[in-house]
Amino acid sequence: MSPFNPLAINLTKYMFFTGKGGVGKTTTACATAVKFAKEGKNILLVSTDPASNLQDVFETELTNKYKSIEGIPNLSVANFDPVTAADEYMESVVGPYRGVLPDTAVANMEEQLSGSCTVEIAAFNEFANLLTDEKVNTNFDYVLFDTAPTGHTLRMLQLPAAWDNYLDENTTGTSCLGQLSGLGDQQETYKQAVKTLSDGSKTTLILVSRPQKASFIEASRASQELQELDINNQILVINGVLPNKDDEVSTFIFNQQAQDMNDRPEHLKQFNTYQIPLRTYNVTGLEKLSILLDDEQPIETSNVVIKEDYPEMMTLINELDKKNTKIIFTMGKGGVGKTSIAIEIANELSQRGKKVRLATTDPADHLHLFTHNNNNISISHIDENKELEDYTNEVLEKARQNLSEDEVAYVEEDLKSPCTQEIAVFRRFAEIVDYAEQDDVVVIDTAPTGHTLLLLESSQNYAKEVEKTSGEVPESITKLLPRLQNHDETEVIMVTLPETTPVYESMRLDKDLDRADIAHDWWIVNQSMFATHTTNELLKTRAMNEVEWIDKVSELSNGKFVVKQWNAEK
Repeated sequence: MSPFNPLAINLTKYMFFTGKGGVGKTTTACATAVKFAKEGKNILLVSTDPASNLQDVFETELTNKYKSIEGIPNLSVANFDPVTAADEYMESVVGPYRGVLPDTAVANMEEQLSGSCTVEIAAFNEFANLLTDEKVNTNFDYVLFDTAPTGHTLRMLQLPAAWDNYLDENTTGTSCLGQLSGLGDQQETYKQAVKTLSDGSKTTLILVSRPQKASFIEASRASQELQELDINNQILVINGVLPNKDDEVSTFIFNQQAQDMNDRPEHLKQFNTYQIPLRTYNVTGLEKLSILLDDEQPIETSNVVIKEDYPEMMTLINELDKKNTKIIFTMGKGGVGKTSIAIEIANELSQRGKKVRLATTDPADHLHLFTHNNNNISISHIDENKELEDYTNEVLEKARQNLSEDEVAYVEEDLKSPCTQEIAVFRRFAEIVDYAEQDDVVVIDTAPTGHTLLLLESSQNYAKEVEKTSGEVPESITKLLPRLQNHDETEVIMVTLPETTPVYESMRLDKDLDRADIAHDWWIVNQSMFATHTTNELLKTRAMNEVEWIDKVSELSNGKFVVKQWNAEK
């Protein structure tokens, strides 16, 4: 596996960096941009990631207007905020209906357009404008994007029904219908952008992954989605490979990384693969960006101050026990350890004599943790794929009764969006909570986002006035929504990692819950390296960099947080 050196690879004019949150897309994109710029190439680097830390990396204020970076005049950087763009887009769609349609209909439209799908569309709008901009094409040798559009977004844009007026009147469902309803004259621009993306002589997709199983799975999924759309010019960059082992902790990580890299999905093994070693330093500023991809590295040591006074899990368990909390959700992005945390909470509460029902969508990877001799725990395994299939079939059956073939095709693609899966699984969660009244506590390893809950609520209200609906809100969900807003009965626990991207993503989820007035106070910083007392220089540096993010969580949670140290059992 070769080191990642952009100058030695035949890369195209346009480069898209994609991968699971926190894998180092921004760092890799920035270091690549600097490497080319130092060679005298004119470079444009653009981020459309809502959690982008591009400003921190370059240590300068950035906007959606690209600007030259001091010290490298031929490097221009822009940081588009798709969340703001999505808000503006939502108002452009909904605004004309205020005072015309009933308030419940307008509220439903607003919620339809407030989810992640609309943010994706807003981000792609920026991609498209740059990919079709002749000035950009002429002035820059390379254009790098710090994130890539999903296959789901691109497939939606290619469906004829995405551009039909029926969406304006049909924002009634409990999926993500309606987010394309105001695009109008953008269709030709988008077609040209998709054509450029699928042209291997113009575009390279750079799959960035950590040397970890979950990260490889996500990279493989994204790769296959985009290959279905003929975006085939792809390479794989594995970031953060530990180059040596010299203590117990580093030996375990080194061996685990080697195994996960060897066992990565077969689909990824077809691509040219490169690696970036884990570095001792935090990659910010031009100096560090300039050397990140170099073979020769400075010798650095770090003096990590280990804080021993961070609150531990028992602080949270004691609080849940004392309050007699009935419904407990663990929430967070994929890979942060929600299931493991849910299992630990269930076990601890059951040992205190409580009857606990534990519901999980991911039992297989943690089956050994479910082995217990405690009759106080009941387990409900939720088959996420089956729930999604059942819900999809239900919605499509209703759609076929009222919509044209093109419109049904659009609905079918729309149902592949993340929020649809969340709704499908949440319906099952609601049933579990509904029939588990005999239990003292229900612990569920995934929480619905505020957007999902508001979407269900607004759809329910709208359905009372409009017969034609693409989905129904079950009674179990209707009963559950008020319970989730009851702070005496429910706690949604935010699980994150002590790193930039997971914390920023958790902050967005946190605001989502605030918007829906869902009960949530506690945060868990999971898999922290700081307290392992490792003597490996690289891992000590990582521990030092965690402190900033643990302190950030302390601030966000008003001190209601706990820290779980990294352990090999993960």
